[in-house]
Amino acid sequence: MHIPLVDLKRQYLSIKKEIDEAIQKVIDNSAFIMGENVEGFENEFAKFCGIKYGVGTSSGTTALHLALVACGVKQGDEVITVPYTFIATTEAISHTAAKVVFVDIEDRSYNMDSEKIEQAITEKTRAIIPVHLFGHPADMDKIMEIAKKHNLIVIEDACQAHGAEYKGKKVGSLGDIACFSFYPGKNLGAYGDAGMAVSDNQALVEKMRLLRNHGYQKKYYHEIEGYNYRLDAIQAAILRVKLRHLEEWTEKRRKNAKLYDELLKGSGVKTPLEMEYAKHVYHLYVIGIEKREELYLRLKKNEISTAIHYPLPLHLQQAYSYLGYKKGDFPISEACTERLLSLPMFPELTEDEIKKIVEIIKKKN
Repeated sequence: MHIPLVDLKRQYLSIKKEIDEAIQKVIDNSAFIMGENVEGFENEFAKFCGIKYGVGTSSGTTALHLALVACGVKQGDEVITVPYTFIATTEAISHTAAKVVFVDIEDRSYNMDSEKIEQAITEKTRAIIPVHLFGHPADMDKIMEIAKKHNLIVIEDACQAHGAEYKGKKVGSLGDIACFSFYPGKNLGAYGDAGMAVSDNQALVEKMRLLRNHGYQKKYYHEIEGYNYRLDAIQAAILRVKLRHLEEWTEKRRKNAKLYDELLKGSGVKTPLEMEYAKHVYHLYVIGIEKREELYLRLKKNEISTAIHYPLPLHLQQAYSYLGYKKGDFPISEACTERLLSLPMFPELTEDEIKKIVEIIKKKN
């Protein structure tokens, strides 16, 4: 019995009729660029986040880039983020010609260590991008307090955290702008690339809407130079259907995580910690173990898919060698890349599958 890391086909089959009808309606209407479904999804997802406005984009990466550009981040500025994240976070910064500045994470939620932010702030610092990693929110009160003190913009990278909550408020409603990815494997995933930026700041939203669509509101009359970062109408239609199921899927993820937690007690494995301020949505269920390679191979041998998120921190990637960081600069991020392993996690994962996975983890040979 093969157990995948994520099974998108099971999810599709559970809502096949709704999805097929939504796609067919777009094709029947032949309205493929912008239009009703994009606007509808923008409004519905913004409301889900507790925010006024949404700006649909072609990916989470382009949402982050748009947010930075709309906030005026430019060459010579510095943006603080973490080295333990997917490269999209830092690519968006580099695409503005600003400088990436890293601070380490803390070893509980694996999110930005707010105690280390101020020492990284200089007169060139313009923004902070905390990442709500694996579906767990960062400690936003402290981050917002520091940002206010130093007059900095906060852009939430919520690309892995759809529906996660911080002190009862959904991520996306905590910073100046928040960015989401709807990559197929995400908790709310499209059937291709898609993204969204959300904000209560109308001026920033209007700027992002101009930027994502070649800088025009009236076709062929361009107010500024922009980008082709539009959300595809078919993806928006799919996401509108899936958004209706997201809260149910989140609770199934949380139920699966709880079962993992209970079954892994006494196994010597470090299970994910949900901080007292947080509602974790378990985009990934990530365990810590000293002999990771041994466990990885044992699970693979038993047809259980796992993944390493992430095998090398960004400050040690060749792409960022020009920044001058070295091994040892961010020890917690480096330790996480050596001992964390992602186990299968998706709403349709069964109790029997989780029991089999844990049984193999507990085997010593």
